[in-house]
Amino acid sequence: MTPSWPRSRSRRYVLDANALIALLEDRAGAQKVRRLIEEAFRNDGPLLLSAINWGEVFYIAWKHHGEARAREAESKLRNLPITVIPADPDRATRAAALKQKHGLGYADAFAAELAMEREAWLVTADPEFAKVGRALSLYALPGHRK
Repeated sequence: MTPSWPRSRSRRYVLDANALIALLEDRAGAQKVRRLIEEAFRNDGPLLLSAINWGEVFYIAWKHHGEARAREAESKLRNLPITVIPADPDRATRAAALKQKHGLGYADAFAAELAMEREAWLVTADPEFAKVGRALSLYALPGHRK
C-alpha cells in the first residue's frame, strides 16, 4: 500500500538510501522526500535512517561525484531532521534474516528491519522491497533504485 501524502503526525518514516539520493540529485521522487522533510521540521518528528544506509548514501555520492561532493552531501544531510539509528548486533542479525528470507540487498535489509521494528513506512524507489510483503509498509517513490 502506498500513501499519497503523510496523513497524520504520528506516522513515522524510514528513509532508504535511494530516497536521499533522489533528494540530493533532484531525481524523480525528490519532491515527495522534500515534503516529508518539511513535515518533519513542522512536527518536530525526525525521519529515521539506518547508519548502514547513511554510509550507503555517502558511498554512492563519492562513487558517482567524487569525495568533495560526497562530503557536501553529508554536510547537507546533517542539517535535516533525520535521526540515524546505529546497527547493533541484534539489528544486524534481524537484517541478515530479512536478507536471507527475502533476497534483499544487505544495506536494504537494514532499512527494512528498521521500518518494521519502528512500525514505520519505508520511503524507497526500490521495488525489491515488495518481496517482504505486508510486514513492511512502503511509501513508494518513482525512479531509480540507487
